Amino acid sequence: MVLSTTFLESESSIRSTFGSRYAVTSLPRFKISENSIPKEAAYQIIKDELMLDGNPRLNLASFVTTWMEPECDKLIMDSINKNYVDMDEYPVTTELQNRCVNIIANMFNAPLEEGETAVGVGTVGSSEAIMLAGLAFKRNWQNKMKALGKPHDKPNIVTGANVQVCWEKFARYFEVELKEVKLRDGYYVMDPEKAAEMVDENTICVAAILGSTLNGEFEDVKRLNDLLVKKNAETGWETPIHVDAASGGFIAPFLYPELEWDFRLPLVKSINVSGHKYGLVYAGIGWVIWRNKVDLPEELIFHINYLGSDQPTFTLNFSKGSSQVIAQYYQLIRLGYEGYKNIMENCQENAMVLKKGLEKTGKFDIISKDIGVPLVAFSLKDNSLHNEFEVSDMLRRYGWIVPAYTMPPDAQHITVLRVVIREDFSRTLAERLVTNIEQVLEELDTLPSKVTQKLTTEENVDNGKLVKKTALEVQREITTAWKKLVADKKKTKGVC
Repeated sequence: MVLSTTFLESESSIRSTFGSRYAVTSLPRFKISENSIPKEAAYQIIKDELMLDGNPRLNLASFVTTWMEPECDKLIMDSINKNYVDMDEYPVTTELQNRCVNIIANMFNAPLEEGETAVGVGTVGSSEAIMLAGLAFKRNWQNKMKALGKPHDKPNIVTGANVQVCWEKFARYFEVELKEVKLRDGYYVMDPEKAAEMVDENTICVAAILGSTLNGEFEDVKRLNDLLVKKNAETGWETPIHVDAASGGFIAPFLYPELEWDFRLPLVKSINVSGHKYGLVYAGIGWVIWRNKVDLPEELIFHINYLGSDQPTFTLNFSKGSSQVIAQYYQLIRLGYEGYKNIMENCQENAMVLKKGLEKTGKFDIISKDIGVPLVAFSLKDNSLHNEFEVSDMLRRYGWIVPAYTMPPDAQHITVLRVVIREDFSRTLAERLVTNIEQVLEELDTLPSKVTQKLTTEENVDNGKLVKKTALEVQREITTAWKKLVADKKKTKGVC
């Protein structure tokens, strides 16, 4: 009797992944490997490396959604292979996007007539949305200046120094001068009076922030609108407003419905909002809404037909997934006004729990405001021995990711810790975080200062004489030294 054996391509299919050669073989990191490996091994290798990432739920630095309901997760996976740009092939997905645009436009009080369709588009986030809005403002300004026979080569935009980096990217990429209103101690958002003073004939728009990244505070869009209405009447200019509501756009309508910041103000011509922040969708979705069709120049809209029919497109990219659009529509119909309001109220209440817990320690000054994005920004009352960067660093031992950062000019000597309260951050977690912060403070009290002691004992030399440094000089040097220390820790070799 002859026994025959069928030899499989690799015996690894019957072995444990950790019992195979792939557990002891180093794979190339920057070049494609010569041979294939089993799917189980590829999965396990990547999964093991990803274990070293932080826990998204404990990442309190981010505004981005980290939890959705299982039903929505399933919808996302069901549509993961749909390319949103193929509108003719996926007409229902296109319809869902249009519904989202109209729902959000109505939420922002767009002046739509009965049956009128809102003007807007889904983007991969607020950064793209801001680029598109900025391009519309720039083109409208250029067209106006050309019609008046005036120079149109030096556009500028007025913002606060607290704007997110995407505004700096827009200014640099599209050659627009960025005129920033500096901050000051105790006032960490754009001053509308100073912003209005900086406006000139070449200003394409003033950007107001509904929910500063630094401390969650809402800027006074109503005051800015009133000042610009007056200045426009005096000068004959038509300087408009864009509202960057990346964080606050899904908060204000539910917590502060009487607050006038949106299209109720006549000079607000466009608004962006991040669906992946308090719109409660995973990363990858933003929205930009225009007041009227005239605010989005037709010449910026491209029409293509090689996918099956005429399709208008106004985006910086082309292909993108449909999943996040579908997820946004799920949240809008699943939660409705009632659901969003309940979630935002819970976030705000948990922010207050954290704030009171921090105040009870007696060690912190609270920088954030009660009205705004549900977050808590705080700084040490006494950082002569240990500072906020050390607190941030030591909290990582408990799994928490709490950022420490310096304020922009002219408040760069102020260092702040910030905790963003998202939907999945419960009261239990808030209380646990306070406990861990107290433990960190107790441990720091037993440790010698790493940087401060040297700096506080040094003195400046002025004309051969020793001059004792002021407290502000010492604080600025401490902040600079710690920023360098943190930056050095983050340096990596090779491609990042």
